[in-house]
Amino acid sequence: MTVINVNSPKGRISAEQRRVLAETLTDAVLVPEVGQFAPPARPGFQVLFTEREADAMAIGGRLIAETGADSMVIDIAVMDGDWRQEVRTEVIERILAAMAEALGLDAPSPAWWVNFRVIDEGSWGSSGGVLSVLSLLETGVFTEDKVKAIRAALDA
Repeated sequence: MTVINVNSPKGRISAEQRRVLAETLTDAVLVPEVGQFAPPARPGFQVLFTEREADAMAIGGRLIAETGADSMVIDIAVMDGDWRQEVRTEVIERILAAMAEALGLDAPSPAWWVNFRVIDEGSWGSSGGVLSVLSLLETGVFTEDKVKAIRAALDA
């Protein structure tokens, strides 16, 4: 399970851009997480778009309504697994690149921030119970190398 929440000023992202981002943000995390492009893993991802009025967001102590800053926060929550620093870096860079491309920019705004959070094993629930990444390793979406890395990371 992975949840990506894009917090932006109201009207900043069009419906068509959200359609594109729903797929590209999913894949920006999915590929490093499972070790390959694996469309069957997409149902385990949710992308949420949260819009706020420009007077309900501030950066640098000033309301965006007053400054016009292109501010966004993208929060990524993932199940415990192989999240070494280089994997986290890859995800963050892929997220920012996907955002810039979908929004027609050459580069991400310096006021776009990405939070990357790992939810501890045994701390994620769905379908009436607690989920484990270990139960997903036999689904065929993870590469053999990624399965080994996740087992090593979790001492399983």
